[in-house]
Amino acid sequence: MNGQIPFRLPDSAHVGAVRYQIADLERSLWFYRDLVGLHLLDRVDVPGPPRARLGVPSGAVLLELVEKKGARPVRRTGQLGLYHSALLLPSRVSLGSFVRHLEASGFPFGSADHLVSEALYLRDPDGLTLEVYADRARSQWAKRDGEYLTALDPLDLEGLRALAAGEPWSGVPDGSVIGHVHFYVGDLERAAAFYHHGLGLDIVMWSLPGALFMSAGSYHHHVGTNVWAAGAPVATDDDAGLLFWELVVPDAATVNNVAASLVDAGFRVLSAGDSGATESASAIDDWGIRVTITC
Repeated sequence: MNGQIPFRLPDSAHVGAVRYQIADLERSLWFYRDLVGLHLLDRVDVPGPPRARLGVPSGAVLLELVEKKGARPVRRTGQLGLYHSALLLPSRVSLGSFVRHLEASGFPFGSADHLVSEALYLRDPDGLTLEVYADRARSQWAKRDGEYLTALDPLDLEGLRALAAGEPWSGVPDGSVIGHVHFYVGDLERAAAFYHHGLGLDIVMWSLPGALFMSAGSYHHHVGTNVWAAGAPVATDDDAGLLFWELVVPDAATVNNVAASLVDAGFRVLSAGDSGATESASAIDDWGIRVTITC
């Protein structure tokens, strides 16, 4: 950046809502509302494609669903684009209640202890993966040579169940957010060029083979990228998948600074004010993943 200090996002920057294209709105509502427990905030069936917004009881939107009849499900072998979005619950008690709820429902799920967090993994009707997780206290996040340490250890499901005894699941609680997004990409250097040099995220984990994790405010990651599906096709307009994700920053001036940083890193900003402050801007990485920067 012409010898200047590279732009870095402010510590308060975080992931906002995500928008998906799905094949059948009713089917997806069963998964995200009835099974996962997101609250239906509004739904529109006409004009245009059927769509709905879901979130938490206070009204914060976390997920938008847009129906496209005939959208192809995600390939089991993966496709470049979304790997998963991650719903961050406010406590281990909430996660334990969700474990009990899932087990009672009989819906299959995977799990892992990542050291910085404890996570469950589910696949929606279109083959999109949803992570539902709770963070450990930041004081427990270990670092080595500036990098957060993470793992794929077995999750203590029994301990979570016991912690949540007497705490029935009543839906995704207030305080829940989309904690991070994780993408299949074709090249980690190009991913770093967009997300690190352009958006201004810091690289916080890099030792996991084929993966790179980035964040603002020293979080364990807001964006994960990996090349585990390298060689797979890029998701198209005919596929179920991510339409865009939001990066939320504190003010319009920061939106403009992010836009300028993306341009300086060689990427095209698709929508931003020609002059003065604007409340949003968007850009697309090399694999069609769109981010909207908003405040």
